[in-house]
Amino acid sequence: MRVIKKARRLILNQPQSLAAQTLSKLILALENETEFSISDLYRLDLKEFEMAISLLEEWRLDRYYEGKAKLFDLSVHYHQLVADAAKASASK
Repeated sequence: MRVIKKARRLILNQPQSLAAQTLSKLILALENETEFSISDLYRLDLKEFEMAISLLEEWRLDRYYEGKAKLFDLSVHYHQLVADAAKASASK
């Protein structure tokens, strides 16, 4: 199971816990690209700390793939525009 799902489950099942509070703050900071205090992670138990680190890794990887997909879409669009321009030039 991906750590994002594990974090979601933890936040739903234990909303008052320090781990739920910290993970939800971390997720909001990642999504909104705002600051997050690293020292908050050190207050977590080792298992929850490792979950937070894994969450960071997954988040970064997902952003990489999202960026790659956007670049691919742009490249396809660009080549279509070039092909359309070539056809328009050839028909003149």
